[in-house]
Amino acid sequence: MYSEKLELLIDGVWRQGSGGAGEDLINPATGEAIARLPHASEADLDEALAASAKGFKVWKAMTAIERFAILDKAADLIEARKAEIARTLTMENGKALAEAIGEVQFSADATRWYAEEGKRTYGRIVPARVAGVRQMVFKEPVGPVAAFAAWNFPASNVIRKIAGALGAGCSIIIKPAEETPGTAIAFGRCFQEAGLPAGVLNIVFGEPATVSTHLLSSPIPRKVSLTGSTAVGKLLQKLAADTLKRCTMELGGHSPVIIHPDADIEKTLDTIVAFKFRNAGQVCTSPTRFYVHESLYERFIDGFAVRTRKLKIGNGLDEGTQMGPMIARRRLDAMDAFVTDAKAKGAKIVTGGERMGNVGYFYAPTLLKNVPDDARIMKEEPFGPIAPTTTFSTFDEVIERANSLPYGLASFVFTQSGSLAKKTEMALEAGMVGVNHMMVSTAETPFGGVNESGYGSESGIEGIEAYLRTKFVTEL
Repeated sequence: MYSEKLELLIDGVWRQGSGGAGEDLINPATGEAIARLPHASEADLDEALAASAKGFKVWKAMTAIERFAILDKAADLIEARKAEIARTLTMENGKALAEAIGEVQFSADATRWYAEEGKRTYGRIVPARVAGVRQMVFKEPVGPVAAFAAWNFPASNVIRKIAGALGAGCSIIIKPAEETPGTAIAFGRCFQEAGLPAGVLNIVFGEPATVSTHLLSSPIPRKVSLTGSTAVGKLLQKLAADTLKRCTMELGGHSPVIIHPDADIEKTLDTIVAFKFRNAGQVCTSPTRFYVHESLYERFIDGFAVRTRKLKIGNGLDEGTQMGPMIARRRLDAMDAFVTDAKAKGAKIVTGGERMGNVGYFYAPTLLKNVPDDARIMKEEPFGPIAPTTTFSTFDEVIERANSLPYGLASFVFTQSGSLAKKTEMALEAGMVGVNHMMVSTAETPFGGVNESGYGSESGIEGIEAYLRTKFVTEL
């Protein structure tokens, strides 16, 4: 049973939208409506903007240690409610409950990390050229933040923005995805119970274009943070330009995986298959283009297929489920289109390639062999449980192909040679590179891409720096 009450949070008050608009929340494992989500009216958004301006003044004036205490308590509450929040996450997103629990735990860890790092937003003293002059550099919060989070990671996408902003001393209005609202709402309740002042965190929902246009046309937000598609990122950046808001854009990717001839093929396959089908492939750093050295290709295909066929597909709440549904029916159509195009261009379906069942939005984990570079799936981010594979012969060839797209979020390399690993990781155009594993996201390390995968970083010291601005003071 879905237990989270869906409400807006504006100026410290949980409430319904004043205009009465809303939409059904759908469980992707069943296709059934499980709750009703209220939308914010323009009047509600104006109240949230005013509240964030007021809340910023209060939050900024508090000491770093006072802010730390509230964030640290919120982290404790998130961790204590981990099982309950994870169940909400699985019901609205579909991912396996074990994955959801891990994501909520990450959110508690990230909140603690930002709480601690907020105490270390150091400035510096710069030696002066003139006697008696003191030169000081201060770091101060940039101001109220407008943030937008994608549905694929309802917990971590949201918490990186909330905890990053709060840790730096900013207030925030966040619009989580309408497909996955309950997780963010549960976090909001934790921050409130931890003692967060009214107006510092505001949570709103609505038609995405309407909400983003209204919030970004206001001079109140000083920063924009988005996790979403490249197309949406370009649109929000244009909207932010009118008031010169600072932006952090964590956008789409199309992660190449290079498997060199000396790779430990069994360990490589164990790693790759698990990560490929995590969250049904709906992960911005999911491995999505597999370049396998020709000497390993047939072994790779055979081992990948064996592991894929063993995966347990089903409702994320069911024990033992390893892969759940896609987020919506439209994504099933997208997967069919990718597979049809790849087949038409000469690719072979090794396993999968079809929808599963007639309840919910399930697509079979799919392995494609001999996929040409001109297939759509090799050029467009699939964001689903399809693994397109091909061969390569030489180092220079595979690097050119891996770097051929405008994206640059994550890339992965498998080799037992330290020198080859170093050569590959330095040649790849990506914000993050994983060598012999795929865990590129932690609370303390920067997460972000280059080129059309966006700019700026979340997490790590770079993540809190994104919410700070520099002030130079010189005294005589």
